[in-house]
Amino acid sequence: MTTPATSVEDFVHVFEPATAPDAPTLLLLHGTGADEHDLLPLGRALAPGAALLSPRGRVDENGMNRWFRRLREGVFDVDDLIGRTAELAAFVEAATEAYDLDPARIVVSGFSNGANTGAGLLLLHPGLVAGAALFAGGAPLQGREPAPVDLSGTRVFLGNGVADPITTIDQSRLLASQLGERGARVLVREHAGGHQLTPEVLAEARDWFAHEEF
Repeated sequence: MTTPATSVEDFVHVFEPATAPDAPTLLLLHGTGADEHDLLPLGRALAPGAALLSPRGRVDENGMNRWFRRLREGVFDVDDLIGRTAELAAFVEAATEAYDLDPARIVVSGFSNGANTGAGLLLLHPGLVAGAALFAGGAPLQGREPAPVDLSGTRVFLGNGVADPITTIDQSRLLASQLGERGARVLVREHAGGHQLTPEVLAEARDWFAHEEF
């Protein structure tokens, strides 16, 4: 049983204030085995000048940081995902207050396990973030149908590899469908590779971010 976080101290994290006026905030969620420093370069590349809020996942899998438990590779412990996502949502709310962030201008970006968790924030905690740029992620609830939440006004960029053996393209396309059915405006970019973020997709994501004007 997990308990929602109530302060920023509940997660090890890095916060870098914005260096540009009226800049948004990027919530960065790392992949399995990484930490709070891993996606800082991605955040700077996606949105130069934005504030960066990068927590560390609180699940330990054989010494590797994760956001939620899994039963085996590719099979999530969905109940744990739901509880852990609630913890993360409470942290984001606490950090918004602690760092005086604009809650309407927070965008989550994650890779792999972090992308799945970011998708969980969208579907389970609608309105918490304004948008998302998720890479190598899929439908977080897997076989369960998400609630019919209202995601109108939420903007999402999804980058996935059609040859990804970990997050299959079927799961990434299911996520795109679930978000779109709930009103999100979704831009999908698929590449020919596997479980990776290609330079071409990163460039498209950066262009998307600039044009969305968060």
